Amino acid sequence: MKTIVFTGGGSAGHVTPNLALMHKLKQQGWDVKYIGSATGIEKEIIDREGVPFYPISSGKLRRYFDLKNIKDPFKVMKGVYESYRLLKRLKPAIVFSKGGFVSVPVVLGSRMNNIPVIIHESDMTPGLANKISIPFATKVCVTFPESLSHIKGGKSVLTGLPIREHINSGKAARALQLCDFHSQKPVILVMGGSLGSQVLNQAVRANLGRLLQQFQIVHLCGKGNVSAQHLQTRGYKQFEYLNDELPDVLAMTDLVISRAGATSIFEFLGLEKPMLLIPLSRQASRGDQILNAASFQKAGYADVIQEEDLTTEGLGDHVEALYKNRETYKAAMQSRNESDAVAAIVKLIESHSHSL
Repeated sequence: MKTIVFTGGGSAGHVTPNLALMHKLKQQGWDVKYIGSATGIEKEIIDREGVPFYPISSGKLRRYFDLKNIKDPFKVMKGVYESYRLLKRLKPAIVFSKGGFVSVPVVLGSRMNNIPVIIHESDMTPGLANKISIPFATKVCVTFPESLSHIKGGKSVLTGLPIREHINSGKAARALQLCDFHSQKPVILVMGGSLGSQVLNQAVRANLGRLLQQFQIVHLCGKGNVSAQHLQTRGYKQFEYLNDELPDVLAMTDLVISRAGATSIFEFLGLEKPMLLIPLSRQASRGDQILNAASFQKAGYADVIQEEDLTTEGLGDHVEALYKNRETYKAAMQSRNESDAVAAIVKLIESHSHSL
């Protein structure tokens, strides 16, 4: 039996694509293990999967000045040593990295053990962690065709984004009951990423009076962001986060208002959900979500509002236009060249793993 070690963390987007691959590889007889940070979101997600989880020390990689930048390199160095020792003991045939700052020590530890590494980059341009890791990788899987030009050395392979199988298994009737909704009004799903978004939360709540006249709204607002003021608002249901119930809610959903993280928007694309994307601004990010949103808008999958252009009235106008033209967006989604990212990446893993 071959062993594979997965890594990636810091946000759900750096973990959930791994789940699709882990399920497939376990079906094919692989022994699956995971290395991540002890305090990151990845531990909670992986523990639910029943996969052995090995925590390491990790420091955040920052592009800006912070006093933590002085001590975090020492955490990374400790993480490299811990990864080296762990991988020497686990003896994986290959390591698969989804990125995030915790992945850098694991990739370096793999190189020190001469273990092949496959990296996946969800966004159009590599994040800082993947930029550091790419020189040590055997192959780099990318999601967007535009990404191929950003990876040097002939390492890049266009695979698309692995989508969890269970995301397609939802039942709208269960979600209607969960949210106490009815089937006479369309449903909007609002998602601000795994940590929530104050910008989206405030904009949607400021618009409730207008939107609830035509729609029902289920709002994934992030930990600690449920509004007590709106707990009894009919047609508006709030959750901090959904896991097992998310496929049902997606099956019920007619439109999505969301940030533009790659994992989420590709799941919406797979389910053919028209999207209004409000990407993180360059002031709060490296601009990857802006590029993701622009690609989807160009393809006809989504409408986009830049965060600095977001107004209460404008949000309502865009939502109503999106719903009016929903069939046009769905037609564009249905006409795309769909690829099986899970199958493509599993094939790469099998072809580049060490023989034991």
